[in-house]
Amino acid sequence: MIARSQWTIENRHHFVRDTTFAEDASKVRTGHGPENMATLRSFAINQLRAAGHANISAGLREMSCEPFRRPRDLLDLT
Repeated sequence: MIARSQWTIENRHHFVRDTTFAEDASKVRTGHGPENMATLRSFAINQLRAAGHANISAGLREMSCEPFRRPRDLLDLT
């Protein structure tokens, strides 16, 4: 049972961070940079999921169409 829950976490979060954000290829390697970037990536994934985006990659593309309006709308910052 514990092994299955670990795979759920891996598939739902880490896999998305690696494939969508290319986390393994990141050049951020010093100080608190890696932890901070991981936190920001997780925040983006969680916000997109909360807004109803099942496909995070498609959600990022949609947000980037109007970069000065859509992300603020997603975060409810007007």
